[in-house]
Amino acid sequence: MRLRYTAACVGVTAAALMVTSACGTDGAKTAAKAVDKTDVIMAALARATDQTENLGSAQVRMTTETPTTSPVTMDGTYSWGHGFAFDVLMDTKAAQMQQLHAAAKTRGVYVDGAYYYEIDPQPSGPLKGKEWMKIDASVVFGDKGAEAFQASSGAGSPAAAMKGLKYANNVDDLGKETVDGQSATHYRAVVDKEHMGKFKKAYGNQNNLFGSVTGGSDSITMDIWVGAKDLPVRMKQRFGSLTVTMDFEKFGATAAIKAPPAAQTGDVTEQVKKATAQQQG
Repeated sequence: MRLRYTAACVGVTAAALMVTSACGTDGAKTAAKAVDKTDVIMAALARATDQTENLGSAQVRMTTETPTTSPVTMDGTYSWGHGFAFDVLMDTKAAQMQQLHAAAKTRGVYVDGAYYYEIDPQPSGPLKGKEWMKIDASVVFGDKGAEAFQASSGAGSPAAAMKGLKYANNVDDLGKETVDGQSATHYRAVVDKEHMGKFKKAYGNQNNLFGSVTGGSDSITMDIWVGAKDLPVRMKQRFGSLTVTMDFEKFGATAAIKAPPAAQTGDVTEQVKKATAQQQG
């Protein structure tokens, strides 16, 4: 297995899969005082946030894009009712996983602070005879950034991202639009680095794998389209050079997400950290 190649793959897929939380709670009071939002916009966003949080999960189609990579689309379940987790399928070639998995689609799971990728058993090394590859979130965001996610229940989820809207520097109502065949109101918010709270250790740090993919993020721009029943239809976030778009297909009533069996899993966290350090060095 080429660990440098694997590190690049993680930067495009694992980092993107996790970047749905716009900001933390640090600095919330300062941000709330600094931003002048209309009562109508804030009430609409608060209703959408509450509805999304209460439903606890959704079927989502997510696409990640950077200027230097092909778009990667992932379909599956996101859950945030009891901690953040997801279980998705993605195109193997687009995700740059073809050296580890021959099938057209690759399954990716995030649960309990770690990423798991479905692979073909390898002939040697830490993945010898294994069906899953495990990589800790600290590989993507650094130790402090990963700790920030772990310390916040549901951090990384669409509900957490929507909570972050109230800490934005400005929020605009861009009017009605049709998205995925549904009538929705388009809102836009910008969160600067100072108001990312504790998550700026993850998003605003160029010395981790996420930062190397995005070029570091001085701000996060978030577009959200809210449709019927005060639920989001689409969410688009831009972190530096990375754009992540989520289309919500169905809310609630999703199956529980569990980690693959330990006996079938090979942990390459330390190897990928070393390979990433070599690339960045």
